[in-house]
Amino acid sequence: MSDVALRTVGLGKMYQIGGQREQYRTLRDTLVHAAKRPLERIRHPGAATHSSEELWALRDVDLEVKHGEVLGVIGRNGAGKTTLLKVLSRITEPTEGRVEIRGRTSALLEVGTGFSGELTGRENVYLNGSILGMKKAEINRRFDEIVEFAEIEKFLDTPVKRYSSGMYVRLAFAVAAHLDPDILIVDEVLAVGDVAFQKKCMGRMGTEATSGKTVLLVSHNMAAIESLCSRALLLEHGKSVAIGQTEDVLDSYFSLVATSGGQDLALRDDRQGNGKLRFTSLEFRTGGETGSKDLMQCGQDLEFVVSYRAVGDPKNVSLSIGVYTPSGQVLFVLGNEMAGSTWGTVPPRGNLSCVVRRIPLAPGQYTVNLFCEANGLLADWVQNAGSFTVEAGDFFGTGKLPPASHGGLLVDQEWRLNGF
Repeated sequence: MSDVALRTVGLGKMYQIGGQREQYRTLRDTLVHAAKRPLERIRHPGAATHSSEELWALRDVDLEVKHGEVLGVIGRNGAGKTTLLKVLSRITEPTEGRVEIRGRTSALLEVGTGFSGELTGRENVYLNGSILGMKKAEINRRFDEIVEFAEIEKFLDTPVKRYSSGMYVRLAFAVAAHLDPDILIVDEVLAVGDVAFQKKCMGRMGTEATSGKTVLLVSHNMAAIESLCSRALLLEHGKSVAIGQTEDVLDSYFSLVATSGGQDLALRDDRQGNGKLRFTSLEFRTGGETGSKDLMQCGQDLEFVVSYRAVGDPKNVSLSIGVYTPSGQVLFVLGNEMAGSTWGTVPPRGNLSCVVRRIPLAPGQYTVNLFCEANGLLADWVQNAGSFTVEAGDFFGTGKLPPASHGGLLVDQEWRLNGF
């Protein structure tokens, strides 16, 4: 028996942007359409076959995953990660190429995937198990373990359409991970849960990984990818740009992120939000100086200046600036509402700025994510919106410079010696 659990050859997925929506046809319709197409081309040789724009979410992806391997799938927003997992999970069909899967597959791609809102939590557990090809006796054996993990026993006989998103995810992940799949496919959906539940899920995936199960994991948490995955796949614009040992692929990802950080934010299309407010640039200013700088010293004052343009009159604007290590570990998040600054209606164009006194970062490179809500809705979210480098400086005022090996954050401290 082959040791390959999953293989793709020349895999591609194309979507139509605009134009007429794709129609579902019966087999008879498909055969008739195929027979008529050559005649239509003879009668109307100049006619266009499509009036809509083609978008290739995936193109020419060759992938091979062995049994018991844990593969991380990484890339920026819009790179094609979720599309790949949907094709592998048979939720959508590929436009070209082929997929070979050997084993029972369980997938958790988005909240509610595979669940019926009208059925209770209990009924959905059995429904999902049946879809996976499990017998009732097998589901019964796992049932108590699933309920205990999901922590929703009180609502087990409530229709899941009444569940909160957190409850939905708890049950969906518990089912996906505990119904004994050969291949477990998990997207970034775990970000919906609370911190304790995310930690619990990561622990479960670690257990699955060490028990010989095949796991495909999409995550923007590079620390999780590094700790759980033996290999990684990097996607960019639907194409595979790197695959191999996790450490090497992460290096490629960080290089890609650093390169894209210099791109005009107004031109970035790998973003989310309704566009009521859009980031157009991010600048770093030090010591009250004007002009953007991407190199500074420990302990300098650092000002984050975020320029934007707005559509309409966005109100109650809430901006968050997250500072991360290259591996994706969050160091701190700045937020105007947390700091007690609230804004009503903002001008159509302008900038929002935040000053951090004596930036407490050790020498190293850091990336910035920008997130904004307006009127209670997500307006714009750009990951890796920019990057800056901190070099050694006299943070403590002692003339001793902290090395990069001391970690990401520097802390003001006072020491005393007390004799006894």
